[in-house]
Amino acid sequence: MARELDLPKPHGHWMLGLIRILILWPVLTLLGPFRFRGYRNVPRKGGLIILCNHLADCDPVALQAACPRGIQFMSKSELWDMKVVGPLMRWWGAFPVKRGEPDRGALRIASELAKGGAAVCIFPEGQLSEDGKLQEIKPGATLVVRMADVPVICCGLRNTNRVIPYGKLVPRPALAWVSATWGEPKKFEKDATTEDIVAWAEAEFRRLIPEPADLSLKSSLPEGQNR
Repeated sequence: MARELDLPKPHGHWMLGLIRILILWPVLTLLGPFRFRGYRNVPRKGGLIILCNHLADCDPVALQAACPRGIQFMSKSELWDMKVVGPLMRWWGAFPVKRGEPDRGALRIASELAKGGAAVCIFPEGQLSEDGKLQEIKPGATLVVRMADVPVICCGLRNTNRVIPYGKLVPRPALAWVSATWGEPKKFEKDATTEDIVAWAEAEFRRLIPEPADLSLKSSLPEGQNR
């Protein structure tokens, strides 16, 4: 019999609306400005796997600000040793993953949380992108999608690496649009292969964050795109 998992419990999600209005949006507006698109595509209830590209340490903040529901994040284990960040992540219901090795425990936690109705975010590249370009999608993310058997959706972030550039720790004004764009949710059949899921995710990210990324403040916001 498989050992029962001690799943992380989110204690702060009920405050999401207040936190978003009082903290997340004001901070991102000052550092950005920030805009999000396609949030109506996100299922409001039921288990969900969120795949997101990874540009900066502030990505979870930007993603949560753009999401209509609370997210439980799979985050690198190093963060859990930080005095302020670690306890905050536990309070929010995040859970650690060991990078550079197959962490089956973290993958199982992610799938069980999603099966139980949670929205779980995985950064499928497994690390920050040094040059801002999409990196190889790791097979662990596709394994969670198959194990959880719930819808999966991609979100493309742009210019968060101008808020916290690669290798830096202190946030700064991006002086450019910082955006989060949601794709369309998809439910894979049980016989979907790793190649099927990776191909779909890569196509979604290419569509959501086309290169080159030009989000200068001089560019106009297309009508109807901030929804």
